Amino acid sequence: MKKVILTGATGLIGRNLIKYLLQSNYKVVALVRNIIKAKKIIPAEVDLIQWEFKSANINSEALENTFSVIHLAGAGVFSKRWNESFKREIYSSRVDSTRLLVEIISGLKSKPESFIVASGVGYYGNRGREILTENSSSGNDFLAKVCVDWEKEASEVQKFGVRWVSVRTGIVLSIEDGALKKMLPPFKLFIGGPLGSGNQFFPWIHIKDLTGIYQFIIENPNCIGAINAAAPEPVTMREFSKQLGRTLRRPSFFSVPEFILKFVLGEAASDIVSSQRISSEKIIKLGYRFKFPNLNEALNDLMNSD
Repeated sequence: MKKVILTGATGLIGRNLIKYLLQSNYKVVALVRNIIKAKKIIPAEVDLIQWEFKSANINSEALENTFSVIHLAGAGVFSKRWNESFKREIYSSRVDSTRLLVEIISGLKSKPESFIVASGVGYYGNRGREILTENSSSGNDFLAKVCVDWEKEASEVQKFGVRWVSVRTGIVLSIEDGALKKMLPPFKLFIGGPLGSGNQFFPWIHIKDLTGIYQFIIENPNCIGAINAAAPEPVTMREFSKQLGRTLRRPSFFSVPEFILKFVLGEAASDIVSSQRISSEKIIKLGYRFKFPNLNEALNDLMNSD
């Protein structure tokens, strides 16, 4: 039984990825900050080990004889209004924690085959209608800088013979948590609609495809470097909102102007309405087949799921 180490196990992606890994007969070990809290969320079959990246408090022996280390942990980017303190937390929880894990991996007697790290399409910044591949340049805003430094730290693991992948993730669609869950109440109250102008591209991905991509990357040594994780059929925010309205049988014409978003969210509003037209060609060429490449099918599945 192959062992996988996972951080961010209590988050949306972590919880769903654990289900896939257990079903695929992996032994899963989760590095968590609060074991008592984690036990209420994570299945009993998962071994829990406490870690705290700020103090470098971790039992490095736990990472020995591991097939893959998957690093998903990080402060929720839009969980608070941005100020300098919270921006430092966003940065440190990703970049510094990744650096620590690479340092630990470098000293292991038995190194993992792969180190797979979450990243985001925020890497590209606001790019309008430009088609963005993994070879496209990075943006210049705060989130782009975070992603660039995050990926740079993760890539250092290659010096120790470990395969590195950074998964540049789009907006994850799930009714459990995240953007879609927050969008549903206004639509159900007949006041739903696009954020900002609606002309910006909205790089979405079904949670089942995102967890499927992670499992595919674990098992395929040809997956190396940055990989975009967004559905292959790009849509604008206005198109997304219209489709969500049709799925819910609700109107979609109450747009939220950017100035209101800025009033509520501050600097973070610019990233919410930024446009990224993401290409998923690389992961498709590597052999991954999307379960939900079409937005209509994805939303119908989510709205009809238990």
